[in-house]
Amino acid sequence: MSLPVPSSDALAASHALQHLIAAEIESNSGAISFARYMELALYAPGLGYYSGGSAKLGKDGDFTTAPELSPLFGAALAQVAAAIIAQSAPSILEFGAGTGKLAFDILTELTAAGVKVERYSIVELSGELRGRQQEKLRDFPQVEWLDAMPASFDGVVFGNEVLDAMPIHLVIKNPQGWQELQVTVSDGRFQYLEAPASAELLQQVERQIPEHEFLPVGYVTELHGVACGFMATLGRMMGKGAAFLFDYGFPAREYYFDQRATGTLMCHYRHHAHPDPFYYPGLQDITAHVDFTAMALAAQDAGAEVLGYLNQSGFLLGAGIGELLLRTDPADAMNYLPQARAMQKLVSPAEMGELFKVLAVGKGVELPEAIVAQDRTHRL
Repeated sequence: MSLPVPSSDALAASHALQHLIAAEIESNSGAISFARYMELALYAPGLGYYSGGSAKLGKDGDFTTAPELSPLFGAALAQVAAAIIAQSAPSILEFGAGTGKLAFDILTELTAAGVKVERYSIVELSGELRGRQQEKLRDFPQVEWLDAMPASFDGVVFGNEVLDAMPIHLVIKNPQGWQELQVTVSDGRFQYLEAPASAELLQQVERQIPEHEFLPVGYVTELHGVACGFMATLGRMMGKGAAFLFDYGFPAREYYFDQRATGTLMCHYRHHAHPDPFYYPGLQDITAHVDFTAMALAAQDAGAEVLGYLNQSGFLLGAGIGELLLRTDPADAMNYLPQARAMQKLVSPAEMGELFKVLAVGKGVELPEAIVAQDRTHRL
């Protein structure tokens, strides 16, 4: 792979993390689950990708998210938030708030519209990102930071690209059935190792993968147990309100195609995407596409209602992003054209509009009619 060379400090941090992971592998009879490897690579205190000090987002980071592209994204979400707040409570909870840009744009829009938000809570695991958020949101005194999910919550919940970064187990189908792909050390390098799958993983295969028995030998895919657990906790946490999860992924019957035989695991390093999760652990993001059917079922089994499932394009257009763009006079080309280009990237099927989906779950509220008109829940 032709990727940018890390700095000496970054390399030293990655090597420290590699030693930590290798020590855990040695103490665990020579192998750990990929989920544990991914957890350490992303969240090991002080060394993991999200718990270390390197920049994650923007031109100096590894990837760009929808809120970074345009304030229109947050302004559109604010329209939906206002509708849910009117039916529930004046509180917003955001998971993984990035640079704080989404919170800033939502609060700015709601303040201008006269919609009062008494509390905007952020659950953030990255110390570096929390610091950036605190600077970005210093003029909004209602913002608070939490270390964990609250036990109960009424209002609006947002999670933009949160589910894809949750640790996943890897499984492979061999002639005898499904095996787990674990991580070991061989010749000084991290490598995969096939191992018998536990009863719990085999149950996840049964629940999660339609017609799994017909997939070809050699097929590799992900099991989303951690994300399912998160959605179950979210379902139990929700009182009156709605949660909106934005991410790239598919419903189950579109996820487990024969042709997607190597899974969806992907890494992001300085705006380069590649498939090697063992490349400089701690310096790159590791993600997998989201199985939205599994997410919806987990929330539903925990008592939440599936309010809607739609692509990002349908959600944003239903939320009025086109009308928000027209606040800027098209004749003012210098200001209008950059916003129009950003909106095109957010809603175009060839860009983020179709790949990114929105899952809405909640209790005791209804989505705006323009959002409901775009609903694809039947595809879950």
